[in-house]
Amino acid sequence: MKTLLRYVGSLLLCCCAALAVAEEGGNLSAQVEDIKRQTLELNRDLFILEEELLFPSDTQVAVYLSMHAGTLFALDAVKLSIDGVVVANYLYTERQVDALQRGGIHRLFRGNMKTGTHELVAVFTGRGPQGRDYRRATQLQFEKIAGARQLELLITDSQSKQQPEFSVRQW
Repeated sequence: MKTLLRYVGSLLLCCCAALAVAEEGGNLSAQVEDIKRQTLELNRDLFILEEELLFPSDTQVAVYLSMHAGTLFALDAVKLSIDGVVVANYLYTERQVDALQRGGIHRLFRGNMKTGTHELVAVFTGRGPQGRDYRRATQLQFEKIAGARQLELLITDSQSKQQPEFSVRQW
C-alpha cells in the first residue's frame, strides 16, 4: 500500500506538472527541478499520513528492551507475546548485545491495541551464571488506555542473588 500511495501521488504530480509545462512553454530545466521538489514534498506528506493511519497515537503500544547486566547474563534471544500471540522473536548478535550493555535500547515491537487489559509475556534465552543455558520469562498485565503506551523489558544483574533479573516497566 505504501508503494502504491507513493506511486499514485508521484504520477498525479508529474501529470499536472507536464500539463503546466505544455501550457507555459517556459524554462524546462527550472520546471523539472520544481517538479522534483514538489514530488519529494508530496512523498514526505504521504509518508507522514501513512504513519498516522497505521499507528494512531491513541492505540499505539511500543515495547523496548534495555540491559543493565554485566557478567551474570549473556543475551541470545527474546520472544515477545501479547495476549497469547507472538509479536516479536529476535535473535541478537554479539555486537547488538554489546550495544545494549553500553546503554542502547532496542524497539522490539510497535503496534496498535484496543483499550482494555492485556498480558505481555517475554521469554529471554541466553547464558546465565557459570556459562549455563538460561531461559527465563517475565510477564505483565497492563491496562491500555487512550494515548500511546510504552513498555520496557529490563535485564539487570542482582549481585545479592548472583542471578540476572528480568522485569517489565511502564513509562
